[in-house]
Amino acid sequence: MKIATRDSAGSVTETLERLKGLIAAKGLKLFTVIEHDAAAADAGLSMPPAKVVIFGNPVTGTPLMIASPLLALDLPMKILIWQDASGGTRISHGDVAELQERHALTDEQAAPLRGVEVLAAAASCT
Repeated sequence: MKIATRDSAGSVTETLERLKGLIAAKGLKLFTVIEHDAAAADAGLSMPPAKVVIFGNPVTGTPLMIASPLLALDLPMKILIWQDASGGTRISHGDVAELQERHALTDEQAAPLRGVEVLAAAASCT
């Protein structure tokens, strides 16, 4: 799987809050936030901050999954916000072009999925 990653301004928590605000402002559904670092701590382990934000739009995603059922393995969309080894905050998501190719989506079908790129870029800025 090809991954797109960019630097993000501020902490993991600040980036997470920006992303959640953007998701809400666009009327998308925030399904959940998986806090890998918190789960590690619950297991007595330690890891740098890492949060996976799972979100989408059932109105646009459902017809895509009907057209290509295996797309349900990739939807809803996911963005990882994480701290790298140097303490910097990074934001990552799957490459939409690869997703489009893997599921033989037309450009029109893939267009709504490209919103993940816009959200990641906006969330990475202050």
